[in-house]
Amino acid sequence: MRRVSTRLGELDCQVVDAVPEGASPELAVVLCHGFGAPATDLVPLAMELVDLKPELGPKVRFVFPAAPISLSALGMPHARAWFNLPQEVLMGQERDWDKFAGSTPDGLVQARRGLMSLLSALSAATKLPYGRIALGGFSQGGMITTDVALRLEEAPAGLCILSGTLISQDEWKQRSAKRTGLPVLQSHGRFDTVLAYGQAERLRDLLTDAGLPVEFIPFNGPHTIAPEVLERMAEFLHKRLVNR
Repeated sequence: MRRVSTRLGELDCQVVDAVPEGASPELAVVLCHGFGAPATDLVPLAMELVDLKPELGPKVRFVFPAAPISLSALGMPHARAWFNLPQEVLMGQERDWDKFAGSTPDGLVQARRGLMSLLSALSAATKLPYGRIALGGFSQGGMITTDVALRLEEAPAGLCILSGTLISQDEWKQRSAKRTGLPVLQSHGRFDTVLAYGQAERLRDLLTDAGLPVEFIPFNGPHTIAPEVLERMAEFLHKRLVNR
């Protein structure tokens, strides 16, 4: 598979695909890394997903954006973040999940603007409408892609929330009502000590109550992407590819 570093909208990206020269992708998949990860953290998923579902290879373009905030000042020169997180969430101390779920994190608005600019540039470059672009991400990447998926003028092809959590609860609840039918794949480890499993269930229930079909995948593991999740994700993306 080819891998190219480029800039789409306001964000630097890694673009990976095996679409034949001269052909256009039939589906684009944008996957956002989590807080504190390097920009390239999720890039290997492109090959893993294609290995699991080879039909994706010649038809799907994978895009892995770098979050806009550098964490080098925290002693992590290659780490990035989409927006700031409260210290108690970062350190695992006295986490008030109700408060966090109802809050709009500092920097979310700017991150949203950056990701939306990427999607606009990607759509223009590939001639794909938003309805042929699937969004997803791990942890904080799942939060920003959920927020954007609920805000776009046109619903994306699908949404993959990998160990994400609930934020902006009231606004997400209101906006979810206008996204009835948007297919969602959501996974979370039962032993996640970073983002509580119960909060994932709350997010699932908010979306399903609004009429979004959520394929929820719990697994016995920590804050990670389990092998069985990748298998289901490959199937989920294949359905988005063939369903027009």
